[in-house]
Amino acid sequence: MIGRSNLLVRNAISQFVRNHGHHGYPGENLPFSINNRVKLTALFIAFFGSGFGAPFLILRHQLVKA
Repeated sequence: MIGRSNLLVRNAISQFVRNHGHHGYPGENLPFSINNRVKLTALFIAFFGSGFGAPFLILRHQLVKA
């Protein structure tokens, strides 16, 4: 019984992936465009720069506040 339900789940998942998948070119399922390199570079710098710079900005705020 469990083996049969596992087989049904596996078939359902493979059908879903097969029918609802993407057409197969790289970057199709990304939430941003990778065609414009300048815009992509600016987005990456903003995204990673904000995450890297946040602790330093918080530290500066705390030091100025004291």
